[in-house]
Amino acid sequence: MKIREHIEKNEKYIFCDRASLSSKTLGRDVYEKSCDLRTEYQRDRDRILHSKAFRRLKRKTQVFLSPEGDHYRTRLTHTLEVSQIARTVARGLRINEDLVEAIAMGHDLGHTPFGHSGEEALNIVCPHGFRHYEQSKRIVERLEKDGLGLNLTRETRDGILNHGYGNWPKTLEGRIVRVCDKVAYINHDIDDAIRACKLSQNNLPEKFSELVGTHYGNFANIMVNSIIKNTDGNMPKMDSETQSVFDEIHEFMYRWIYQNKHLKTEELKIPKVIRSLYSFFKKNFKKMPDQIQDIAKKDGIDRAVSDYISGMTDDFAVNIYKDIFVPKFFSFY
Repeated sequence: MKIREHIEKNEKYIFCDRASLSSKTLGRDVYEKSCDLRTEYQRDRDRILHSKAFRRLKRKTQVFLSPEGDHYRTRLTHTLEVSQIARTVARGLRINEDLVEAIAMGHDLGHTPFGHSGEEALNIVCPHGFRHYEQSKRIVERLEKDGLGLNLTRETRDGILNHGYGNWPKTLEGRIVRVCDKVAYINHDIDDAIRACKLSQNNLPEKFSELVGTHYGNFANIMVNSIIKNTDGNMPKMDSETQSVFDEIHEFMYRWIYQNKHLKTEELKIPKVIRSLYSFFKKNFKKMPDQIQDIAKKDGIDRAVSDYISGMTDDFAVNIYKDIFVPKFFSFY
């Protein structure tokens, strides 16, 4: 018996009846022979991990724009924290940890440079709109591997597409990632805000402090335990007290950090950068890479430009903006 077959056999004994069995996947759009070593969801995870879009996440903003310091989160470290939290929940619920990990690894591949400010700006200038979760799915289906895509399973792509708002993923694994995405960002964004001296533990809501005790970092563990203990059927949930505190701290963070213009003055410059790059490349689409020009021929210039800009890292977007729009001093050397 192959190693993969051993894993698939063990899943039937270990997993609960709500879990997605690797041997029962809905499959890929393009048939591929099974791997001797890895299940289909393990292969999905590995393909995402080795993708170029995944590596670019290390240079994309999570909350604080290009922070000076080694310990602030980036989009990559956020992704890894979502994966770790979601895997812990999956193990507690006895569902497919590999599918959870694959979805978590791929859920933010489509994020723009400059975080949600970049996404909002690109959504305004694109005639077709822009949503990072739709772009994440587009990356794994159309853009990676020079246009061939990663040919992921339907379950992984469904979880990636529906990790945000609107429709819930079809699998419990995808739903767990959707909830754990929020668990991760609330927890680490509080930590980053306190590290940046934009917030102190004494400023946090009273109900939150009463629940978590002496350290705000305890909230992640409280939420994870609550999800494992209270999830019934195919919908993840927390107990009423924990959910109430989560809702309160979520609203608090939006008011004090996410939408506080006094703390994010540099982000007011982002819409101009996005608009300028979009307008320039739409008029000069032959200055984009060959692969992006091919997309322009197949899917239209607007789609190609949004693909190109959304794939940029923060540094690349700033540098290319400077190269195009900021005058250079003449040198004799």
